[in-house]
Amino acid sequence: MTHRLLVLGAGYSGLAAARRAHDIARSERADVTVTLVNATPYFVERVRLHQVAAGQDVGVHSLAEALEGTGIDLVVAQVEDVDPDARSVTVRGDRGPRTLGYDSLVLALGSSARAGGVPGADDHALAIADLDGARAVADRIATDRPERVVVVGGGLTGIEAATEIAESHPGIAVELVTGGEVVPSVGARGRAHARRVLHRLGVVLREHARVEEVDARGLVLADGGRVPADLVVWNAGFGASGVAAAIGLAVDDDGRAVVDGSQRSLSHPDVLVVGDAAHTRGAAGEPLRMSCAMGLPMGWNAAGTVLGALTGRTPDTAPFGYLLQCVSLGRRDGLVQFVRADDSPRAFLLTGRTAALVKEYIVAGAYDNARTGGQAAVNLRLVRGVARRYLRRKGAPADAGQGRATSTGASSGVSRGDARKGRMTRSASGVDDSRRA
Repeated sequence: MTHRLLVLGAGYSGLAAARRAHDIARSERADVTVTLVNATPYFVERVRLHQVAAGQDVGVHSLAEALEGTGIDLVVAQVEDVDPDARSVTVRGDRGPRTLGYDSLVLALGSSARAGGVPGADDHALAIADLDGARAVADRIATDRPERVVVVGGGLTGIEAATEIAESHPGIAVELVTGGEVVPSVGARGRAHARRVLHRLGVVLREHARVEEVDARGLVLADGGRVPADLVVWNAGFGASGVAAAIGLAVDDDGRAVVDGSQRSLSHPDVLVVGDAAHTRGAAGEPLRMSCAMGLPMGWNAAGTVLGALTGRTPDTAPFGYLLQCVSLGRRDGLVQFVRADDSPRAFLLTGRTAALVKEYIVAGAYDNARTGGQAAVNLRLVRGVARRYLRRKGAPADAGQGRATSTGASSGVSRGDARKGRMTRSASGVDDSRRA
């Protein structure tokens, strides 16, 4: 009997899950159909949304072209209802509602911006958590020609947005406001480099400033001060899609479905959850942050779980780990922070043009790996070689800080199986780290 796999959401995790499931089914000659549901007919590179916000035409790909020749059924529609008991999903497309049955379900519906209860943020700020939001920022800059743009949130998304806008629009006064230190996830040297780049680009950095309210004139701070703005870009919080909670899955405080090492929901084992919508624990037992870097291997893992149950293969449940955090600081500069498996910073990093090139390489590979099911892997020695050459130029030992990537991969995450084979996937980090702000 044909097994029906239904994947909801075609971001990094969903596309990766669908394509990997198709590839395993073909290689194992398993009787499986794969249906991929997405609200739009295109794949959005969320790790490039800061570039879109700055007015660059990047980051959108046709899903039909990405899936061509695979036999994966693409359904362009909004998800209206999920019934785990009936194993059915109601969607609404151009031709109205329809019901899709399934035998296995993968939820990959991602995350969206959250105002965090700050009054006025929803009404007076724009967020770049999705393509529409990023394009709205670009349109406002192009049509209103604001003199002052204030970016709220000092995590990876926030600093990428601030530096990209400042570099692309040198006539705009850009300010970055964060409740703590800028890019707190990297080490002290990385933060120092980020501050230098912000200064070079003319971005005013305001750290340890808690936003109390957003109004038509800008920000009101907790200390009573004001930050005037013609445009506020909000990057200070993200939350998971509400679908998991709505259908009764066990979720954490951020609305992410709590899953086991095979991506199965703890409360509904026949439902698998991946990407930003999943609460998954890493190698050190810590909850993994929302990121493309972890979304890709979660998708591959879910596919392996479903097909393993059908073919008798034991799914891999070893915990994920990290290797890098990559931050773009405009098109000409960047920061690549090497990290431990638990995402804490190691002793060394790459900066400048070298880091910008590594970041771009990894970002481009993220989409390649999603659409090919992880077949765009490259040898881990490539990035290590770049790091060694960079360190030699800086006068540091060539092996300084080099660690064993046991279950880690490029830019923070990799398929656990690929890592053990000495390969890394070119994925990308920082999609949703702005919630650290």
